[in-house]
Formats: sequence, structure tokens, C-alpha cells
Amino acid sequence: MENMDVYIDTEEIAAFFFKELVKRGFAPHEEELEEIADITFEYLLAKSIIDEDDYGDDSV
Repeated sequence: MENMDVYIDTEEIAAFFFKELVKRGFAPHEEELEEIADITFEYLLAKSIIDEDDYGDDSV
């Protein structure tokens, strides 16, 4: 299987969960969404779906 570069942005994850939770009738707070995004990122790391790379301040 070929490796591919995937960029995961926790802010994008938070926005996705916000949209989906509101669609389902929930009213999540920003702090809760940030926690959910962090947990999702940690889950992806734990399952070896992604690797964490440090790109520094110049990342795109």
C-alpha cells in the first residue's frame, strides 16, 4: 500500500463536528469542540492512521 500525505487540522475537525452536532440538534460550546477535535486527533494517532509531524511555524 502506498503512503500518502494527509494533513489533519484540529480547527477543521472542530468545525466539522460543530456542523454535524448542530444538524443533529445539539448546541456545542467552543471549548467542547476543541476537546472533541483533540480527542479525535489523538485517536487517529493511537490507531496509527496518522503520524504527528512538527512542521514549525512555517507549515502550510
